[in-house]
Amino acid sequence: MSNSSDSPFPPPSEAPIETPVPDMDPVAVARWAAHTRRQSAWLHDEVGRRMAERLGWMRQLPAAWLDWEPVHGGLQGHHAVAKALPDSKVFIASSLDSKALFAINESSPRRATVWQRLRGMVPQVARPDTQVDLVWANMGLHAVHQPLGLLRQWHRHLNTDGFVMFSCLGPHSLQELRAVYARMGWAPPGHAFTDMHDWGDMLVHEGFAEPVMDAETITLTYTSVAQLRADLRALGRNLHAQRAPLTRGRRWLQHWEEAMSRHWPRTPDGRLALTFEVLYGHAFKPRPRVQVAATSAVSLDDMRRMLRTSPPR
Repeated sequence: MSNSSDSPFPPPSEAPIETPVPDMDPVAVARWAAHTRRQSAWLHDEVGRRMAERLGWMRQLPAAWLDWEPVHGGLQGHHAVAKALPDSKVFIASSLDSKALFAINESSPRRATVWQRLRGMVPQVARPDTQVDLVWANMGLHAVHQPLGLLRQWHRHLNTDGFVMFSCLGPHSLQELRAVYARMGWAPPGHAFTDMHDWGDMLVHEGFAEPVMDAETITLTYTSVAQLRADLRALGRNLHAQRAPLTRGRRWLQHWEEAMSRHWPRTPDGRLALTFEVLYGHAFKPRPRVQVAATSAVSLDDMRRMLRTSPPR
């Protein structure tokens, strides 16, 4: 389904060239986007549940919505939105091929797939021309190395007055892990995440209106380094361009665990704490505006959208 490392859909040929996020390796980004998993990370599920609660802030609920990378983003978040919007048509966009996507089970292969348990509602795979009232993108934007192009795609999928809701990691995430790596003299464990104010600027740049960004801090604690390592692997991969180019063996793993155990800060009860800054954002797609000039050209589709009467939000 995917012809791009960041998106299920190829960018239009006329799309402007974008400067990638610094220090991100596009090859690593593409591999992680195509990585098949049968479960979502717990943190992604929890953030998706919290973001779904924000749907109550919207004056008008969408008649159709698009879940962008639901498996990477959190299947429980998909459940939460589907429950909040029981009468809305559901689409999905995923880098996974459709066979792998619809075969996903949350646990036992004997159980019904996650899609079949959504009251019998199986989502449709979105096409490049699919139009919806809500683009839902949970915990994925920080793993995209050309984010402007992705925001541009979300904008194209939205009807006028539709809105995007997304979450991603902020720059203060993983500070404990970064501190240990710096102390050991290792290459960074991940690229620097984008600040929420920059996301707001990018939304406006790509034609969105009324962007609202906020952040919260979530701290997870672990009883052992092994438990910490397992959670980190579920959350993602190191996409930094300076990461180790070769696969490391058991000796390196032992060295890594010893460093984490020795230098990782602990809570008063001896647990290992890991901090995440989670950013939440939403913005609307406004009516097209005609730039005033001596001569202005307006497409027929844009004229129709400008003349169409839209219900108030």
